[in-house]
Order: sequence, then C-alpha cells, then structure tokens
Amino acid sequence: MNSNTLMETLSIKFTEVGTDFLKATMPVNASTHQPMGLLHGGASAALIESIGSLGSALCVDLEKEAIVGLEINANHIKGVKSGMVHAKGKLLHCGKSTHLWQVEIKNDLEELICIGRLTVMVIQKKSKH
Repeated sequence: MNSNTLMETLSIKFTEVGTDFLKATMPVNASTHQPMGLLHGGASAALIESIGSLGSALCVDLEKEAIVGLEINANHIKGVKSGMVHAKGKLLHCGKSTHLWQVEIKNDLEELICIGRLTVMVIQKKSKH
C-alpha cells in the first residue's frame, strides 16, 4: 500500500498490527530532516497520519466506505538527529463516522519525542446505481 506514496518517500515501514494498535518506523535522515538537521515536525505529523489512516482503513469496509483525516495535532517534545523513530498508534474511539487515534513516537532509546492525535472521518461511498 505504500508504493508511490508519501509513506514510501519517507521510508515509513509498518511493523506490527494488533486489534487496536499499529506500529511503524521511520528513519531520521536527510529525507526527514528540517534545515537544522533535526527530525522535521511535518515528518512526525505524516507518520501520525499514516498510522491512523491505515489503522482506520483496516477497521472499515473499503468497498462501501472511505477514510479521510479530519484533524491532526502533534506535540514535539525532544529533537532527534539520526537513527530511527518508532511509533505506536492506539485506537481510542472507533465510531461509525469518526475514529480517534493517539500516536506516540519514540527514538531508539525509547524516549518520547512526539505525541499526537488524529481524528479520521469515515465517509460512505456513493452507490453506483
């Protein structure tokens, strides 16, 4: 699913899928740096949205429904210059029209570097009749 997407560009790899969580990794390198050589906040936000969006896609019938990001926030706690970041997204709410995900991003030392939330809207696809 990552082919020809931002996830491929940022080298986001999904590593584990549970009943109410997903885990993914992303390298911290020139592709994800901001000008000062630190992990770009936008890359962290993209990781948060990628986890929540894929997680929600796994919760719905994609033949009948589509998912779209509705709102995202991220609090950047600690800078990272290199290595890998590890993210775990947990599904907090799985309703008929919205899903809420909380994602923690940690560095290789398991220190919290960013925490975010993503609200996903579930949209009913129009019938082709």
